[in-house]
Amino acid sequence: MDTLSYRTKFANKQTVQKNWYIVDAEGEVLGRLASKIAKVVRGKHKPDFTPHVDCGDHVVVINASKVKVTGNKYNTKEYIRHSGYPGGQKAIPYARMIKEHPERVIELAVKRMLPKTRLGRQVFKNLHVYAGPEHKHEAQKPQKLDLNTL
Repeated sequence: MDTLSYRTKFANKQTVQKNWYIVDAEGEVLGRLASKIAKVVRGKHKPDFTPHVDCGDHVVVINASKVKVTGNKYNTKEYIRHSGYPGGQKAIPYARMIKEHPERVIELAVKRMLPKTRLGRQVFKNLHVYAGPEHKHEAQKPQKLDLNTL
């Protein structure tokens, strides 16, 4: 038996095939949508996934303003940030965030599911979120991604 055929193949920057996908967020639940998008953006859905390489695909999310949350999160969920100074904590309710900046809701949900490293910041650039149905990535010919098959 030839043991050389059992070597593990690692992807690198030159061998990675990056695709463009489009996801319609209308009527989707925020957390479930974000976890599936994070998986695709990171590249974990591919058979040649390599943890230390950006092998994920580009994902364009449209209709971010029509995403749903379950339970009473619409009234109780808050996005908290801190300036670093004493008394510098600010909280923005979900209801206000979805009205003013609906794309940030999905961006923050996905970003917080990615690694908190240099690679995580690089992988996050593969995500493109738009509040309405129009986007500026028609030239890349994104394919429709069915999240239920992942």
